[in-house]
Amino acid sequence: MQSFRVTVNGKIFEVTVEETGAAQAHVERVASEASAVSEVAPPPGPAQPAIGPAEPAETAIEAGDQTVTAPLAGTILSIKVQPGQAVRYGQVLLTLEALKMENEIVAPQAGTVKAIRVNEGSSVNVGDAMIILRS
Repeated sequence: MQSFRVTVNGKIFEVTVEETGAAQAHVERVASEASAVSEVAPPPGPAQPAIGPAEPAETAIEAGDQTVTAPLAGTILSIKVQPGQAVRYGQVLLTLEALKMENEIVAPQAGTVKAIRVNEGSSVNVGDAMIILRS
């Protein structure tokens, strides 16, 4: 369990949070400064990694690279390739859920996966870069 002191609209609250699993937390106790608080939160320590998908780092697009973009707005269900992997024309790169349907996104050309700019569970809009292929 971790205790935090937070300020909301000028009021200080002390919150104790218990981690219960990935992307979930259970609030154990909430107390405002006006009420009796028996525990004091420890000073902030090193930053904890964010829970959930992190945004992939940007990779420069060079001449000869092909960007695979989202044809529809939706959510990435699965990624079938990894950076550095050779792919052939028409090979499934990832699965995109849009309009309650699973859409397989395929390689528009043969090449090597240079970068993956999305994560499983991330949302994309039409035209967002998802994968960069090197010829």
